[in-house]
Amino acid sequence: MSPPKVSRMFRNLALLVVIIAALYLALCAALFVFQRALIYYPQPSAVTTPASLLTLTVEDAQIQVSVRPHNGPNALIYFGGNAEDVSHNLAGFSQAFPEHALYLMHYRGFGGSTGSPSEEAIARDALTLFDKVYSNHPNVAVVGRSLGSGVAVRLASQRPASRLILITPYNSLESLARQRFRWFPVKWLLQDRFESWRYAAHITVPTLVIAASHDEVIPRSSTQQLYTHFALGVATLKVIPDTGHNSISDSPEYLKLIRDGL
Repeated sequence: MSPPKVSRMFRNLALLVVIIAALYLALCAALFVFQRALIYYPQPSAVTTPASLLTLTVEDAQIQVSVRPHNGPNALIYFGGNAEDVSHNLAGFSQAFPEHALYLMHYRGFGGSTGSPSEEAIARDALTLFDKVYSNHPNVAVVGRSLGSGVAVRLASQRPASRLILITPYNSLESLARQRFRWFPVKWLLQDRFESWRYAAHITVPTLVIAASHDEVIPRSSTQQLYTHFALGVATLKVIPDTGHNSISDSPEYLKLIRDGL
């Protein structure tokens, strides 16, 4: 091959490498900019009667909380999944947990809450809600499902929850993202990491971890990793058979296990 042809071949190859690198960097930039749109899927609230809503005023937002008031020492705070309208749980929870006041928080952008969701903003809102509930109910159980398990475990590591229940939980959102976006530097791009393992080590209250037998969203290995970070004797792991990530709440065992964990 003549020198001019070799030179042309290397120029074309270099150009191809530059184009591929540019496309890769553009995809990385898109993931960074739009990552929260891939994490949070805001849903409207189906139950909006005044008696079932509490407005929690924080510094930069109005947070809507679906509630079932109840006098007495016991309360339950619930944090849902990334595409969940938590108000759908109000009727079932009211029947299953008659001795508990119920507080189901709509994340920022969900169910009429203002603002935009992020890990730190949701964590602050959760602390504010707990403090308000705790002022009236000394026994506050904290329940989190899927994305909300990360909110719940962090809250329970910082406030005196009486019980902690985690449904289809993960070790960290970062580890899940690394599995789904293997070719991208997730460690450097991800803003909301939800490192549940970091907070699990500080939990001292009785904790129930509920997993689906066929979870197609959160690998069992991620739940198992989280479970190992709790101190010995603090957490119990239960697996509901013949259920998936989204169908777990359809099982008759679901509410029964939560009730037994309260």
